[in-house]
Amino acid sequence: MKIGIFTDTYFPQVSGVATSVKTLKEELERRGHQVYIFTTSDPKADEYEENIYRLPSIPLISFKERRVAFRGLVPTIQKAKKLKLDIVHTQTEFGVGWVGKFVAYNLKIPCVHTYHTMYEDYLHYIAKGKLLKPTHVRMITRAFCSRVVGVIAPSNRVVEQLEKYDIYKPTAIIPTGVNLNEFKPSEQRHIRQELGLSEEQPVILSLSRLSQEKNIEAIIQAMPILVREKPDLILVVVGEGPQRAVLENLVDQLDVTQSVIFVGEKKNEEVGHYYRMADLFVSASESESQGLTYIEALASHTRCLAKESPYTKSLLSDPSLGTTFKTDDVLAAGVLEVLNTPIGETDEQILNEVLYQISSTCFGAKVEEFYYKSIERYELNKKDKIKPIKR
Repeated sequence: MKIGIFTDTYFPQVSGVATSVKTLKEELERRGHQVYIFTTSDPKADEYEENIYRLPSIPLISFKERRVAFRGLVPTIQKAKKLKLDIVHTQTEFGVGWVGKFVAYNLKIPCVHTYHTMYEDYLHYIAKGKLLKPTHVRMITRAFCSRVVGVIAPSNRVVEQLEKYDIYKPTAIIPTGVNLNEFKPSEQRHIRQELGLSEEQPVILSLSRLSQEKNIEAIIQAMPILVREKPDLILVVVGEGPQRAVLENLVDQLDVTQSVIFVGEKKNEEVGHYYRMADLFVSASESESQGLTYIEALASHTRCLAKESPYTKSLLSDPSLGTTFKTDDVLAAGVLEVLNTPIGETDEQILNEVLYQISSTCFGAKVEEFYYKSIERYELNKKDKIKPIKR
């Protein structure tokens, strides 16, 4: 198959969507398909990138780390025709996503869509939430999904949200997978030594964009309780974002500066080392459609503590993998419960089953199957439209 993936965000930008697209591209190519990425330009991108086509773009006003394409529709259609794409897979409901829909329409090929982002959790970025409302998100989402052949949802939460928007397209729940080889314990960087920590110290890890919707404040607010119980406990915060100064001020106010280390953003190939050096990965975010960081932590054989949702409850179904918490005020108790529970013999069968389900191999196989079914459905719909009327 020749597959065109259309996304507003891709490397070198750091985001869950960029990671998901890159993982999918590599896995589909491993399965013998040709994959072409259509995305926004980026001043930090390599000048020569094989099978990646960048549309002219500018930074978003309220979210300068992300970009929006402002032209390039006609050249993209011409390029897609030369490539003879078999299917279009859009990864955004904006800019480049609409370009992908126009490409599919012009080439008369199916378009499928992955709904990644729970936009209602991000409205504060646009005029502080005063311009766009949940009703606008519903309208935008319905308009985009109206002519796609099928939708991929990373979790049940996304399916439920789409149903609230009255979108009932053929849908498959396919969580983004990770390349397990990137997170296997192998040659280990001595991160603890680099940070001046001992091997015996309890270390908890936060790894995400430092932004409001990630709710990192809840973890920091739990630190006074945690260090009272475990004086040598350290929180390592990996990531950058608009809330860094706010979070650093909160650390000062709570007088836990000796117990919190901000290390900034790390390259994709480095994050596995940070997961493996931690005793526990903690996330208080409620905005995740899936949560790649949970999966990356498990792939690194590091236990997780995550905000409770149907997805996290099913993912962390065995105590050896971690657990969930319901509200921020019990986060500290959840951390202490996990840290005070000795790591017993992990049930290898449970771990292997979970690891396969979250692997890029499983991800690629399921998306490939969805493509074939979508192409078949598209061809049947075309035949139905041209079927002669019986008299």
